Amino acid sequence: MSFSHKILAWYGEHQRDLPWRKTRDPYKVWLSEIMLQQTRVAQGMPYYHRFLEAFPTVRDLAAAPEEKVLKLWQGLGYYSRARNLHATAKMVVSDHDGKFPRTYEGLKSLKGVGDYTASAIASFCFDVPEPVVDGNVYRVLARYFGVDLPINSTEGIKYFKELAREVMDAPNIRDYNQGIMEFGAIQCAPKKPYCLLCPLNESCVALKEDKVAHLPVKLNKTKIKERHFNYLVFLDDEGHTLMEQRQGKGIWQNLYQFPLVESNQELDQQSLQQQLEDKNGIPEVESLTLYNLDGPIVHKLSHQHLYTKFWMAKTQDMLEDGIHWDEITAFPVPVLIADFIKTFKI
Repeated sequence: MSFSHKILAWYGEHQRDLPWRKTRDPYKVWLSEIMLQQTRVAQGMPYYHRFLEAFPTVRDLAAAPEEKVLKLWQGLGYYSRARNLHATAKMVVSDHDGKFPRTYEGLKSLKGVGDYTASAIASFCFDVPEPVVDGNVYRVLARYFGVDLPINSTEGIKYFKELAREVMDAPNIRDYNQGIMEFGAIQCAPKKPYCLLCPLNESCVALKEDKVAHLPVKLNKTKIKERHFNYLVFLDDEGHTLMEQRQGKGIWQNLYQFPLVESNQELDQQSLQQQLEDKNGIPEVESLTLYNLDGPIVHKLSHQHLYTKFWMAKTQDMLEDGIHWDEITAFPVPVLIADFIKTFKI
């Protein structure tokens, strides 16, 4: 039995019952693929259902305000995915009359749709014989064929795509692509793969050469940047606070936050007070009280770690442009701030 036939046989027996596998609607498949990038299925599933309930069609998503999209996405992280999702929906409606392209090339022309997502939609929805290569597929192919090329190198990306095309089952591309990804997620898992009961174990190079734990190879290009965030939580006598919208192209673009002072190093009360003297657009701060007394909350993102303090900021001013505390849960905010809002009681 060939490699692809073994994958198909395994998938027929072990596939999980997931809602996006019961449809060929490219909108629903696309939505699931964008949501599950860098997200576990268990975490993404409730978001998938909520999005479909709020936006049953691509036209509904395209017509929605960005704030509503970001609010529904809150907690999934990598918010550029949500903004690209919204932009792509508008593109499908304006440039393609609300219908997703049926070819790999057409799908790849959409904003935020790369090789993997285009291959997935084309094969799952339209039976286009295009191989998918995601993290799970890289792992299966690298281990089975004993390939030690880095999967995030230019040479590695090209090699694995060609290898995936060679071994795919074109007549059954929909099930094969889903099967090899499922196989990597469940059987050939990153840690503690089930090699003993694996249908590929007799021919697996990594198992034979004791390299399972060392494959796939990935170049370490990520340098972690440390940032220090100081949020000012104002609260006047009527229960109003201040929030601002993040601008620019950095993290959490267009999400809301408390007024922020970012610094190169951790600030104590006196140092922060001095910095506030140069900050425009916020009320005069009379005194500051640190909320998280156990030290900064460390919020880890893929390329940066945020050392965060929440300061209760007392002022004599009435917050005329403030938002009532009871209403701030309606605003899309980073999960870091959402967690604070849940724990803080007036």
